[in-house]
Amino acid sequence: MTHQAHTAHGELPGKPTAASRTTLSHIMTASDTNLLGTVHGGVIMKLADDAAGAVAGRHSEGPAVTASMDEMVFLEPVRVGDLVHVKAQVNWTGRTSMEVGVRVLAERWNESTPATQVGSAYLVFAAIDENGKPRSVSPVIPETDVDRRRYQEAQIRRTHRLARRRAIKELRASRSAG
Repeated sequence: MTHQAHTAHGELPGKPTAASRTTLSHIMTASDTNLLGTVHGGVIMKLADDAAGAVAGRHSEGPAVTASMDEMVFLEPVRVGDLVHVKAQVNWTGRTSMEVGVRVLAERWNESTPATQVGSAYLVFAAIDENGKPRSVSPVIPETDVDRRRYQEAQIRRTHRLARRRAIKELRASRSAG
């Protein structure tokens, strides 16, 4: 896999999944809440974007910008006082883009119960140079069976994103032509 990824990406050497994996932790406060008194989904989305951005920048060794976020899923509400852990890793790399998977876990600050998963998301980042133009990224090298599964699933999501974009573009072109 290293050789295939190396030739597909030019001269950049591959990097193992663990090289850029990170966890961001944050205690939720009253300023993070919505009208229902639970943590606002947008706060969780920002934490997911922050953690994914750190991973993308680390993997690409430079600036990377959010290109898309999909499949943001909220499984359980997060409350004031919860300690939220956002775990992120590169699942897949293209020539200039990366899919970063994010898992969001929460635990009560005053209990000894294990953290539970409260959300997940997939974000696509594009590596950019100092002029804001796309730049190449190193291929990711999945290390475990779970990493390999995530890599394959990321390829499926990419195929679906591209097909959806193409279908919408074709539909809009047919409507404007008619």
